[in-house]
Amino acid sequence: MAPPSTPSRDDPSSLVHLPHAPLPAYYRSGDAGAREAFLRATFDDTAVDYNRLEKILGLGTGSWYRRQALQRAGLAKGMQVVDVGMGTGLVSREILNITGEPDRLIGVDPSPGMMKEAQFDTPVECRIGRAEAIPVPDASADFVVMGYALRHIADFAAAAAEFRRVLKPGGRLLILEITRAESRWGNALLKAYMRGAVPLMARLVSKAEATPMLWRYYWDTIEACVPPAEVVHTLAAHGLLDVERHVELGIFSEYRARG
Repeated sequence: MAPPSTPSRDDPSSLVHLPHAPLPAYYRSGDAGAREAFLRATFDDTAVDYNRLEKILGLGTGSWYRRQALQRAGLAKGMQVVDVGMGTGLVSREILNITGEPDRLIGVDPSPGMMKEAQFDTPVECRIGRAEAIPVPDASADFVVMGYALRHIADFAAAAAEFRRVLKPGGRLLILEITRAESRWGNALLKAYMRGAVPLMARLVSKAEATPMLWRYYWDTIEACVPPAEVVHTLAAHGLLDVERHVELGIFSEYRARG
């Protein structure tokens, strides 16, 4: 595990706000409103394809990996859980496989279209909201998780402050993300798969016209994302404790912390 950095609140310029540089191929560069509108429309429009393409992207191992990551982070029965950026419920389903307590789970996402595709055996409370303004009370969660949404939020520093606000003292935070491979060849292979092969497969099996574009965008945000050390720095700067990054297979980052 990478050791945490020692950030200071006195240096706001060192904190992560927008997780990656603007991508003008998809929206007007530097226009926060255009970026947000692009993301909302894209995720709403492609929600019908998301679960199918995720299985292709993860070669069928996504459910197993998410469950293992949640267990490594300390998720257990009896915890009040908030799934930020729940999307179609892929992480939430693995939470319920561990806890079996839908009444202790709240899903939060800005995309009604994505949450509409979240299917559970027992109803789960879903709330429209963003990581920068999580719609739950202060100190109300034992466990907060955000799965593969870090690159899509507008202000990660604000989100870090929100994670600290909603966690109970000692509560646990887990952020799942895909990051660039450290080796040049590993990164080239990952790019060829995610920006080339996956969009091609999406073109063959998707129902929504925008789905292949979404997966090209997915890689472009990974490639442009801030370094992991800056994510760790930002979390620690907002009062989260024992911040660490655990890495699986060189690309799956698990950022963990306590409230």
